[in-house]
Amino acid sequence: MTAHHPNHGLAVALFAVVVAVTLTITVWVGRRGHAAEDFFAGGRDFSPLQNGFALSGDYLSAASFLGVTGLIALYGYDGVLYSIGFLVAWLVVLMLVSELVRNAGRYTLADVLALRMRQRPVRAAAGLSSMVVTLMYLIAQMVGAGSLVALLLGTNSGAAKAWTIIAVGALMIVYVTVGGMRATTWIQIVKAFLLVGGSVLLTVLVVARFHGDLGALMETAARRSGEGEAYLRPGLNYGSSALDRLDFVSLGLALVLGTGGLPHILSRFYTVPTARAARRSTMWAIGLIGSFYLMAIVLGLGAGAVVGGHDLRVSNSAGNTAVPLLALDLGGGDGSTWGLLLFAVISAIAFATILAVVAGLTLASSAAFAHDLYARAWRREGGRQVSEREEVIAARVSAVVIGGLAIVLSLYAQRLNVAFLVGLAFAVAASANLPTLLYSLFWKRFSTRGAVWSVYGGLIPAVVLVLFSPVVSGSKTSVLPGVDFHWFPLENPGLVSIPLGFLAGAIGTWLDREPADEDGYAELEVRALTGAGAA
Repeated sequence: MTAHHPNHGLAVALFAVVVAVTLTITVWVGRRGHAAEDFFAGGRDFSPLQNGFALSGDYLSAASFLGVTGLIALYGYDGVLYSIGFLVAWLVVLMLVSELVRNAGRYTLADVLALRMRQRPVRAAAGLSSMVVTLMYLIAQMVGAGSLVALLLGTNSGAAKAWTIIAVGALMIVYVTVGGMRATTWIQIVKAFLLVGGSVLLTVLVVARFHGDLGALMETAARRSGEGEAYLRPGLNYGSSALDRLDFVSLGLALVLGTGGLPHILSRFYTVPTARAARRSTMWAIGLIGSFYLMAIVLGLGAGAVVGGHDLRVSNSAGNTAVPLLALDLGGGDGSTWGLLLFAVISAIAFATILAVVAGLTLASSAAFAHDLYARAWRREGGRQVSEREEVIAARVSAVVIGGLAIVLSLYAQRLNVAFLVGLAFAVAASANLPTLLYSLFWKRFSTRGAVWSVYGGLIPAVVLVLFSPVVSGSKTSVLPGVDFHWFPLENPGLVSIPLGFLAGAIGTWLDREPADEDGYAELEVRALTGAGAA
């Protein structure tokens, strides 16, 4: 079943409303502040509740709304396991990262590292790593936008997807260059509200369809998936061989450890006034994200039971269109007014989700470029300092370039599952950013060489292993299906690249003849734990 209905103009109109509202917010907020603190940190005056909504808005991307629910609909138990990894990751953020990062940094991850290390090499490494992670994440969101709009227009043509990706790229460039962090945060808050509201509505409708009997829902999903009992047991997607199980362990590691190293999540902690506010906003985010993933399980099973595995695969082989198709069916099916209305509303919410997340990602990426690379890493010691105004201009220019690059790369990755693509971004973040951040905050001896080795020691293996994995070549669903140059058997590199990141940091520190800056560590410790001297 696909939406080849002539009235898809309604859904397109709702998309236009989403775009109009987000652009209005951007223009209205963008007039209010032009200082670097406004552009990169939104003026640091958001409340914990506002930032909690914005954090969940940043985190609940197309991967969660479209990708994870699609995986649950197609693979049952194994898809549910996927969502657990995304949620458990927040405990790492809460316990180890949120307050300390808020106190120790200013705008970016590299600010935390540069407090006790030599500025230039550390900022160059951390800035580059942040840009790689955000670019991989961006590609996933834009692929999701392509499949969503193609479904909406009742077409599977490459041209429709390509133009959608170009349009989303253009919009995200406008959001970032005009509105900065303040506008991006308000867009996230609106989007999180819409996403949770839409999910509650669909969950209630799914439970009502099965008269509150969740057992019947699971049995019907298993029967209509075409997989029978295997659907409700582990191993359908990740269990046919030892290699598959290893791949799942690799993915789980990447999801649980990656969140604490995602640049667009870390930069969110700088938008609140204090470390206590950062911790409280993390608690709000955990509540909102946890509630969403519980509903995602019901929605995934609902899509499997109501739409059926066969129809889901016909519409999109990776399952990215499960939620809009479920909405269409729950409202009365193809051709019904309510079905079309619900389909249009849910598709518009998914589109708002994508727009908000790409704005946050582009901002984090342009901040890494302007604040870390352009203003500091590429400057000679003792040379002319870049003014705050020049830094903001550089960030706006880089947002245009990054947006263009993301558009081009997204056009080549349209066959891949969105949640899976995000798993790769998490693997790079967990391999390169998290080891460096944890060592810097908790290891007194950690040195500049250790920090640089840790970033590159995780980043390079992660990227190389992805390039030579079945994701890029060697199978029908690869980015390049016609060729085969893969030699790394796992689809997610986390199992290998995350330990390498930690190991490289330790070896680099042990081999560094230059002693660690003990005074710098003492200052970092006091600042991170008490907030004394924090921005």
